[in-house]
Amino acid sequence: MPSYIQRPSWYLPDSAATGEDLFLNRRDFLKSMGIGGMIAGGLSVPSFAQGPTPTADLALPDFTRNPKFADVGRAITDEHVGTTFNNFWEFTKAKNVSQYTENFKLDPYTFSIDGLVEKPLTLSLEDIERLGYEERVYRFRCVEAWSMTVPWLGVPLAKLVALAKPLSSAKYVAFKSFFDPEQAPEQRVKSKYIWPYYEGLRMDEAMNEMGFVATGAYGKRLLPQSGTPLRIVTPWKYGYKGPKSVVRMTFVDKQPPTFWSDAVKSGEYPFYSNVDPEVPHPRWPQAEEKFITDKANVADVEIIPTLRYNGYEEQVGHLYKGMPRKLI
Repeated sequence: MPSYIQRPSWYLPDSAATGEDLFLNRRDFLKSMGIGGMIAGGLSVPSFAQGPTPTADLALPDFTRNPKFADVGRAITDEHVGTTFNNFWEFTKAKNVSQYTENFKLDPYTFSIDGLVEKPLTLSLEDIERLGYEERVYRFRCVEAWSMTVPWLGVPLAKLVALAKPLSSAKYVAFKSFFDPEQAPEQRVKSKYIWPYYEGLRMDEAMNEMGFVATGAYGKRLLPQSGTPLRIVTPWKYGYKGPKSVVRMTFVDKQPPTFWSDAVKSGEYPFYSNVDPEVPHPRWPQAEEKFITDKANVADVEIIPTLRYNGYEEQVGHLYKGMPRKLI
C-alpha cells in the first residue's frame, strides 16, 4: 500500500483551489426527532463524576447503520483513499496530510458549549456519543470539484443542539477548531489565515436531520488527518463547511464569521456554500465533479454531474426557499 497519493492530472493545484493570496418550530422538530423524551429523561445533564477517557483509549461504541442513510446510489470510496486524500490546512496545503499528522491528538478531549444557552456545558467524547451512536453513508463534495462517499460514525447534530438548550434568541451556531501550534505547523506561520479554524450554520441548518457530528469513519475512530476526534458533517454543503477537530460550539444571534470568507475577500466562499451545479466557483465550473471510488492513486476518476445540494434537495431544499442561488 503506498504511503502517499500521487496528484492526478485533473487535480487542482493548491494555489488555484483555495486562493493563497488571499427556526424551524423547535418543539415540533425535537419531538419528530425523538429528542424531547431524551431531554426529559435526563440526558441533558451528562455525568462528569469521572474525567474524560483519553480518546486513544476510548472504545468505539456499538453502532448500526441508520437505514434512512444507508444508500446514496453510488459506491463507497475505498477506505485508504478516503482517509489519505484530504485537506487539513492546519498541517499542510498538500493532499498527503497523513504524512504530517501521524502524532496529532487531542487527549483528553473536551467539547465546550456556550453562548446563548440555558447553561454552558463541557462534554467529553463519551458524553456526546451517548446521545445515540450510528453510522450514516453520505456523499462528500469538495469545492475543488472532487467527491467521495464516506460511511461516517457519530450522532445527529440536532441532538447535540438540543442538549445545549439554546435560548430563543440563538439564530446561529458557531464552531471553533483546535489551536495548537506545537502540533500544527501551519498555525505557526505568519499569514492572512486567522487560526483556529472557525465556521458556522444557521440554527435551522444545524437542526436539520442531515447534520452530523462524526467521531469515526469506516468502522473506526477518526484518524488524525480526518479530523480526530470530532468533526462536523453537512453533506449538502461544500466540505470546508464541516470543520475538523472541533472543540467549541457557541450559540449566537448574528451570522458568525467564517474562516474562508475572511481569508478570501472576493466572495468565493460565502456563508451558505451549498453545492449547486449552476453556481460556478469564480475560477472553475461546478457542473461536474470527479468522483473518487477505489483507485489507490486516484489517477482514474468518474466524471459525474453535480447535483444541487449534493443530492439532498428533498431534505434541505426548503431551508433556502426564495433565496437567490448565487448566494448559496
